[in-house]
Amino acid sequence: MTRAGATTVDPVRVALLLARVRREVDDGLLPACQVAVAVDGEVVVDETFGADRTTRFIPFSCTKVLTAAAIWRLMGEGVVDIDRTVASYVPAFATNGKDVVTLEQVLLHTGGFPTAPLGPPGWSTRAGRLEAFGRWRLTLEPGRTHMYHPTAGHWVLAEVIETVTAEPYADAIHRLVTEPLQLPRLLAIPIDQQHGIAEVIGVGQVPTPAEMQAAFGSAIDPAAFVAPDVALDALLSLNHPDARALGVPGGGAVVRAADLARLYQALLRNPNGLWDPAVLADGTGHVRSRLVDPTGVPANRSLGLMIAGDDGFAAQRGFGRVASAGAFGHDGAGGQVAFADPDSGLSACYVTNGLDQHVIRERRRVTAIASLAAGIVDVGH
Repeated sequence: MTRAGATTVDPVRVALLLARVRREVDDGLLPACQVAVAVDGEVVVDETFGADRTTRFIPFSCTKVLTAAAIWRLMGEGVVDIDRTVASYVPAFATNGKDVVTLEQVLLHTGGFPTAPLGPPGWSTRAGRLEAFGRWRLTLEPGRTHMYHPTAGHWVLAEVIETVTAEPYADAIHRLVTEPLQLPRLLAIPIDQQHGIAEVIGVGQVPTPAEMQAAFGSAIDPAAFVAPDVALDALLSLNHPDARALGVPGGGAVVRAADLARLYQALLRNPNGLWDPAVLADGTGHVRSRLVDPTGVPANRSLGLMIAGDDGFAAQRGFGRVASAGAFGHDGAGGQVAFADPDSGLSACYVTNGLDQHVIRERRRVTAIASLAAGIVDVGH
């Protein structure tokens, strides 16, 4: 046994975790992956398979913790009020009935505009983004339905951040979140600093409804939600240097797994009182929405993250089967996951550049890795 602070780390369990992490790389199913676990403020696992250990990865929606953490800081400073409408900060958003949408609804993915389009070249300038906001229409009644907003909601949050800080949103996120934690810049990486980023590659095939029925008891057709080629093309667009330099706020961070493990340690420990304690407790521990998603799983959403919960759906939320009900975090497309567990003081992140289209295999892999990562410690021994 080794120790990290007051917590005991079991090397046998670490070995099991690493063996599971490297399996798909050894089997040729994934090109590369990286895992990190931190306990009591210290990174105790930091391994890469299929690439150099300094390689950085795109964690897709695990990025959302950066935007949420910046919003929480601004809430603590009193310059952002989640009960206010988006339009009160961004008047261009008020068109087509969207004037009623609140910041809280955007953070909870109940804003009603889940598929609102924004991509290049419009996303490259503030004027282009505001013009897109003006065209967007609601497809759901705000506050009534949980429908995951892959990127649209976080473009809105980025604009709110830019409005209240009077600086580019990615600069503000770095100043508010990563810089004070002595983390590298993780969003909007200049082109001349993009060396060592793993190119994302689509792997696997979308499972059939029959396979989904056998695995989950429901003949869901994944293609009915988003056409696989459309979704894959959108995600692969983040390979482009211009997209990495822009910094898509809902999915375009560039990280080592240890960076997100350290960030989640900060959310557990609040070093130097960086966040207002009440706001941080709300964001990491208060379930504000239990509306069910289209697959029947309750959202269990806090202001920007997911909470594992004790309702039997923690694994579907990306937390595996070992983390406590109070674990909080966010997963990402293709099998990325990052979370922290306040009961054990542990945080973990797994990333890969193999964008797995076989969601059954992906979910089983994430469940196994999250479970093994959360289980490497013996608390209180």
